[in-house]
Amino acid sequence: MTRADLRIEIIKGRRIECRLIGEPDPADTVLVFLHEGLGSVALWRDFPDRLCALTGLKGLIYSRTGYGGSDPCDLPRPLDYTDREADDVLPSVLQHFDIRDFVLIGHSDGATIALMYACLPEVQPARGLVIMAPHVMVEQISIDGILAAKRAYEEGDLRARLQKFHGANTENAFRGWSDTWLNPAFRDWNIEPMLPNCTAPVLAIQGTDDAYGTLAQIDAIEAGVSGPFRSLILDGCGHVPWRERQEEVLAAAAEFIAGLAPNGDY
Repeated sequence: MTRADLRIEIIKGRRIECRLIGEPDPADTVLVFLHEGLGSVALWRDFPDRLCALTGLKGLIYSRTGYGGSDPCDLPRPLDYTDREADDVLPSVLQHFDIRDFVLIGHSDGATIALMYACLPEVQPARGLVIMAPHVMVEQISIDGILAAKRAYEEGDLRARLQKFHGANTENAFRGWSDTWLNPAFRDWNIEPMLPNCTAPVLAIQGTDDAYGTLAQIDAIEAGVSGPFRSLILDGCGHVPWRERQEEVLAAAAEFIAGLAPNGDY
């Protein structure tokens, strides 16, 4: 991927950085990639291209406001920022590109947004969800991991590493994520009551060495959703399965997507 692959679209009056893999039309099934809390279009690297190639499908990747080359967001972020992304922004992005048949591929915050979208009534239903390192509740390990990231950002080289991907949005991206999760009022955040509304097939992928969440997240999703559920648990894998164990993740995701029927059933 090069900078030439990136484009800026005006969606709901905001500049949103996007990248298309192929040029989808309304008849296509599209893989829609939703990045993590410190992610962006570029931080996905070549994973979207490889998954699209394996499945023969087209793809859309976009940076949420406050990330990459998109417009900055207002800080502090509201504590319901994932609700707003699922309820408002994601549907607007899909409508903007006239994407009607899609699979959501989410990582961390992006996985949560995908899951929350699938719980909403009166939205265009997703054919299925591939969610990696998802969160449905706040665990102590999540807080500890973010505190460690904050130290790395303020005292180490994390700021410089993020600068390569977020540029002028670097502070916006990091503070918008870390300050929300570290806000004491956020400790009670929990979307488990929503989960029975999710009827789309779900593939949940989790590493056992994730510094931001445990298998309790996967167990809660399996217990809560109403649709077909399968999981891939990766021993010794951290928070970024699509990068750390890419071949296994690609194979599992491609098999899952190939089995999805147009109405979202297997």
